[in-house]
Amino acid sequence: MQAQIRPVYTSSFKAPWWLKHAHLQTIFAKYLSPKARLSSQAELFTLSDGDELQLNWTELPKATDTRPLVVLLHGLAGNIDSHYIQGLLTELKQRNWPAVLMHFRGCHGQPNKLPRAYHSGDTGDFAEVITQIQQRFPLMPISAVGFSLGANVLVKYCGEQGGANLLKAAVAICPPLALSASAKRINSGSSKVYQRYLLSRLKASTEQKLASHANFPLPLTLEQIRSFSSIEQFDQHYTAPIHGFRDAQDYYQKASGKAFLRHIQIPTLVIHAHDDPFLSDAVIPKPTDLSASVHYELSQHGGHVGFVTGSSPFKPVFWLNQRIPAFIKQQLNL
Repeated sequence: MQAQIRPVYTSSFKAPWWLKHAHLQTIFAKYLSPKARLSSQAELFTLSDGDELQLNWTELPKATDTRPLVVLLHGLAGNIDSHYIQGLLTELKQRNWPAVLMHFRGCHGQPNKLPRAYHSGDTGDFAEVITQIQQRFPLMPISAVGFSLGANVLVKYCGEQGGANLLKAAVAICPPLALSASAKRINSGSSKVYQRYLLSRLKASTEQKLASHANFPLPLTLEQIRSFSSIEQFDQHYTAPIHGFRDAQDYYQKASGKAFLRHIQIPTLVIHAHDDPFLSDAVIPKPTDLSASVHYELSQHGGHVGFVTGSSPFKPVFWLNQRIPAFIKQQLNL
């Protein structure tokens, strides 16, 4: 019998009167966040191909621990210092839930060992990490939360795994589920300001990588790196060829998470804002795109990984840090 398809749900998030604009939501979420940095334990994780990535733990559990464990995936050019990562890690620590951030390759401040990097559809590294975490902590129910690029990776992973998924629940925040349309959106109008910021970080890390890989030449020169004016150009000349895609459009088509939503078989929450300046409406799935395990929430406002509410700018409330643990708690029957 075919599973019943869930409808698209309206989000409970309501933007406050003082912060309805999409750009303000996106930017203020960063600058209104607490500045105190949560301490974490760094662990270098060796991958099957000999490369490394870094895990950052709020605490390292014991093998007999039975508490819920939450694995986080950051967005493009993000890391342990990203405001949304710090905010959620702090909330989870207050709940006494161990949590760990998986940095994508080369995102922890040092170039990774191999010429390849990471991309929006790169689920292999995440699968390795989840498998080893489950083996190390077999009694802990594992959930995962992804933001932006990391959210697309999480959706794609969950769809690929189907009934073999080791996760008990997943939350995807602002995933660019239609990558080609999203690349065009961030390269238009006022959204270009975000592209310039992200592209500058990508260029800096790629220049650093180029300098450290003289024995493994990359498929581009320093002059090319510095000439890129859009993320799509970066993907066309670096992301796609270094990861075996024909071109940027081939990469976008194969890596977009939207087609994987119908194959997900664990409780999964997907959150989008209609005014997201990073994403076009093409990311919004139809009810028939969703499996019965996917709970989709679309709000009118919220920006990109914003979702700030509260009575005034002096008392901001970061709604995501409430909604995410509430969903996980509900699914784990805690």
